[in-house]
Order: sequence, then structure tokens, then C-alpha cells
Amino acid sequence: MHILFYNETLWLLSMLINFLLILLAYRLWGKTGLFIFIPISTILANVQVIKQVDLFGFHGTMGDILYCGIFLVSDILSENYGKKMARNTIYIGFFSLISTTVIMLLSLKIHPNSYDTSQSSLEFIFGFLPRITVASLTAFLISQSYDVWAYQFWREKFPEFKHIWIRNNFSTLASQFIDGIIFTVIAFYGVFEVSYMIKIFITSYILKTIVSIFDTPFVYAAALLKTKNKVKEI
Repeated sequence: MHILFYNETLWLLSMLINFLLILLAYRLWGKTGLFIFIPISTILANVQVIKQVDLFGFHGTMGDILYCGIFLVSDILSENYGKKMARNTIYIGFFSLISTTVIMLLSLKIHPNSYDTSQSSLEFIFGFLPRITVASLTAFLISQSYDVWAYQFWREKFPEFKHIWIRNNFSTLASQFIDGIIFTVIAFYGVFEVSYMIKIFITSYILKTIVSIFDTPFVYAAALLKTKNKVKEI
């Protein structure tokens, strides 16, 4: 019970820090600050996903907070700059993952010397990355494209400031469901038993739902910063 409480506390703290950093980057550097967070979130989320954890009594993987941060960035861009600008999250995320995979695979092919102690650890982490990359890219392209479209769809129906929570959550929750199914099947089929894959998907979606609900105030905050000219565009 102590371990669950410890994990959950750190997980919630990680979520808060991640969202605050995104908001701070937006406050300091405008949409450029948001773009900075896309490769950070995309790359680290695909490294973290290898780690298996227990949260809220379920088995799951790490990476959900960082990955959901991309959808927060996308929704802020959709809200404050429109669909065309939000689509950049797709291109930047795609480029970041491909670049990291190619660079690390080439790095692993270089023979380490007798003093090296990191090769096996890097192979364990990044040797699994190509499959994770394929899974993540496929899920990311489809779910993020849907999210950008859905946010604008709900914005047309609920355009008022007070309705940000509707367009934010309705677009993101559906996108995360799509993403979870695609990613889990491609990344873990043949690696884990189907029953465990289902547990991973359910846990991941529950956690992503929690993150998506908690990120709503930050979309409101970003919209207020933009309205009150508190954003420093560079």
C-alpha cells in the first residue's frame, strides 16, 4: 500500500511539473516554447514506456504524462493559433522520433572500448526503440490528426471561452482511446500476453483520462495569457 501511495504521489507531481513547464515555456517563448516541448515529450515518452509500473492498483507503463503533454500543446495551439499551427505538432513529433531512432541505432553499431559500461544498457533501451517508434508513429499520426480536427470541430459547436473544457476533453479523450489501441497492439503484441496487453491498454487509458482532465485548467490559463498579451513570442 505504501508503494502505491509513493508511486501515485510522484506520478501526480510529475504531471503537475510537466504541465507547469509547458505553460512556463509558452509564457517565455510563445508558440516556439510549445514547439520545444514536442521533441522532449515525444522522445522521453517513448523511452519511458519501456518501464513497467503499478499505479492505482493496475499494471501499466510510464510515458503517459509526457505523451499527453503533446496533446496539451496541440490543444493550446489549436485554441490560440488555429488548426494549421496545431498540425506542426504532428510534423515535429514525427521528425523527432525518426531522427532519434536513426541516430541511436547508428550509435549502437559503433563498437565500445574495454572501458565502456553503458552499451548493454543503451541496447536494452534503444534496441527496443525501432518497434516502439513504429507503434508510436502510427498511433501518433492517426490520433494527433484526429485530435487537431476534433478540437476545431467542437470549437465550432461550442466557441465560447467557458466551453474550452468541452473541446479540450472531447477531442483528447477520443484521441487517446484511438492512440492506445494502435500503440498497444503494434508495440507489445508477441512481447506480452494478450491479457497483459489489455491491462496495459486499460491502465494507460485510465491514466491518460486523468491527465487529460487535469490539463484542462492549463488550456484555460494559456488562453488567458494570450488574451492578456502575457505571452512573449520570439
